[in-house]
Amino acid sequence: MPKLRTVAVVAGAALLARRAMRRRIQASPLWPMPALEEPVSGRPRSRSLRLLVTSREEVAEGVVRLRLEGRELPGWEPGAHLDLVLPSGLVRQYSLCGDPEDTSSYTVATRLVPDGRGGSREVHEQVREGMELEVRGPRNRFPLVRAESYVFVAGGIGITPVLPMLRALPDDVEWRLVYCGRGRASMPFVEDVEKLGRDRVTVVEGLPDLDALLAGVPEGAAVYCCGPEGLMAAVQERFPSVHLERFTPRASGGDAFEVELRRSGRTLTVTADSTVLAAVRAELPDTLYSCEQGFCGTCQQRVLEGEVDHRDELLTDAERGDSMLICVSRARGERLVLDM
Repeated sequence: MPKLRTVAVVAGAALLARRAMRRRIQASPLWPMPALEEPVSGRPRSRSLRLLVTSREEVAEGVVRLRLEGRELPGWEPGAHLDLVLPSGLVRQYSLCGDPEDTSSYTVATRLVPDGRGGSREVHEQVREGMELEVRGPRNRFPLVRAESYVFVAGGIGITPVLPMLRALPDDVEWRLVYCGRGRASMPFVEDVEKLGRDRVTVVEGLPDLDALLAGVPEGAAVYCCGPEGLMAAVQERFPSVHLERFTPRASGGDAFEVELRRSGRTLTVTADSTVLAAVRAELPDTLYSCEQGFCGTCQQRVLEGEVDHRDELLTDAERGDSMLICVSRARGERLVLDM
């Protein structure tokens, strides 16, 4: 019996915390609360913490949830993500899916992608309770904006950034969620989102009929989507102003072009099927890089001349004025000049 009372007290405290957060949001004249502003260039990517993995739990078929604990952790708001530095040195990005009010831990979840680039496999096979991991962030490129109503579309693991958004919305704000997946067993947090508003949640097993499911979206509604690239492209085709969260780079192909490395006095050719990073490292092998997806910012370089086709998911508009992430971004013309 004492154990049951303890569980009830903990659950009650969590509920009170969520209600308190909602009351603060509802009382704010700036509902929803604005996303944390991006710190000045370089700071969010250099800040790192060592956190302890205190829980590792399989929450759906092929999906593992990690709880990372520390003390007085930087705050975050719904939509934010962390960079996890894995034991091998790989850097991968995962949406925060826990409670923003909890300053002692971060919670992330990742799906195993057997034919991926190795990050998810490393999380599933090597990360264990009691291990320390380096994390960077949090950063928010998917903030919850002010709107009269909301429509969320999530595919599989794409529910992770959406879940904290749903929890933060005041009770009187209209919203609905379309949650798609292969089957319920493979869909993390499906019961959690149904508890938040079963009449507002549509769970789809298999391919969704988006035209039917998204019919009647009211004017002024904010549409959010996170999931497989095909799903996001389909939603964006129907709603061009949709807010998207992607953790895979856009296609890296394009026309060939030249890159001059001004300080090194070298001119390189970037072929249509390669990247600036690959060409630079062939000449300057000590050039720093990490994620190769345009998320972590390690390979950021200053651009002296030329127009950039920015394909990253990290830099602010101000940063894009004179720099680029050379792992994914390319030239819009025939030539770029970098301060290297």
